[in-house]
Amino acid sequence: MVRPTDFTVYQKPTWCPGSPACGDFMILGALKVPVAELGLLPHQILISSGIGCGSKLPDYMKVNGFQGIHGRALALATGAGLANHELVVMAVTGDGDGYGIGGNHFLHTMRRNHNVTHIVENNQLYALTKGQYSPTSNRGFVTKTSPLGAIEPPINPLALALASGATFISRTFAGDRDHMVRIFKEAIQHRGYALVDVLQPCITFNKLNTYDWYRARVFDVEEEGHDRGDKSAAWELAQLWGERIPIGVLYQEERPTYEDQEIGLQAGPLVKRELKELTPAQVATLKREFI
Repeated sequence: MVRPTDFTVYQKPTWCPGSPACGDFMILGALKVPVAELGLLPHQILISSGIGCGSKLPDYMKVNGFQGIHGRALALATGAGLANHELVVMAVTGDGDGYGIGGNHFLHTMRRNHNVTHIVENNQLYALTKGQYSPTSNRGFVTKTSPLGAIEPPINPLALALASGATFISRTFAGDRDHMVRIFKEAIQHRGYALVDVLQPCITFNKLNTYDWYRARVFDVEEEGHDRGDKSAAWELAQLWGERIPIGVLYQEERPTYEDQEIGLQAGPLVKRELKELTPAQVATLKREFI
């Protein structure tokens, strides 16, 4: 029997403690539950990340981890998934990492429907670099780099995902552990690209979008009878922000993944294949070139 504690490492996170604490703690704790419930073992999971507070998550969870440069977490995840499509591949990014610097990879991972679970820790700013506004910051948001308020409108990640062909689009809230566990589990089980936008308060730099602010506004779309197969209804829900903020699975569809359609993967994972067509000398040349 696999337990959540099987994914624990004894390394103290550098996230901001307190009461309440940084939402990254809640996300890390919640993510261990569904992987255990699904019977996954640490070696069967790979989590890629970029740069940022939330991107440290692979350091604090006993799984395969790969931390790359800012904005490249999804590129790493898709590469790992192609090399070994038997892995359960996830990418963990912040909103700036995933939607801003990594925006190009965000679009094309959705379009191609790679089999990746993408968890975005959305605190609406760049926290690691001390609180600059991010692509999801509201217009007028005051920070050290925008003392008069951000003049740009924010992107809408859920609407962008719908327009880009994502096959699983969801949102959850770091202040609701049970909801996170349920959404994470569904996202991991989904065959294809799965977006989980996590509303994650930054207790140090974002004094507006707090736990209490979100609790007064979030509502679960499934409790209101939403049909996750209705793309038009999902689009309408994705526009809501302010007094009412939807969480839950907004949209889901079944479509062949990129990995399912790649003929080169039909004989099994690349990492388990023998290089039968190459001579020993050719293999040695490849090793010298890439290692």
